[in-house]
Amino acid sequence: MKTYMANAQDVQRKWYVVDATDKTLGRLASQVAAILRGKNKATFTPHVDTGDYVIIINAEKVALTGKKLDQKLYRKHSLYPGGLKETPYRKMLETKPELVVEEAVRRMLPKGPLGSKMFKKLKVYAGAQHEHEAQKPEVLELKY
Repeated sequence: MKTYMANAQDVQRKWYVVDATDKTLGRLASQVAAILRGKNKATFTPHVDTGDYVIIINAEKVALTGKKLDQKLYRKHSLYPGGLKETPYRKMLETKPELVVEEAVRRMLPKGPLGSKMFKKLKVYAGAQHEHEAQKPEVLELKY
């Protein structure tokens, strides 16, 4: 018996829409990352991008539990001495809600060229409107 290995040209991709309203950020991100990787398919192969496209709408309505809105910080560094910039998640959700969700998902994907390729299949929108109606996306209900 031989082990099945998927090829990049044989992968059938679907489009899914996920509504982030009142969903916990970490649970949403982990489930979306699994779909982007293709772990929900029987043809999953670790070294091939077998995942589907995911559209996340209402990113501004995502929930964080506990006191994370004020205590959790988004950090970035300019690579210069003293170049650390910290922003509380409450301010990030007000100014750039798409970035909060994108970063949570991106950090759960593999690092390197394959992870970058997977991340490009994620589309995040702050409101309820998106521009991918031509792809006929299916509504996906997450487990939690």
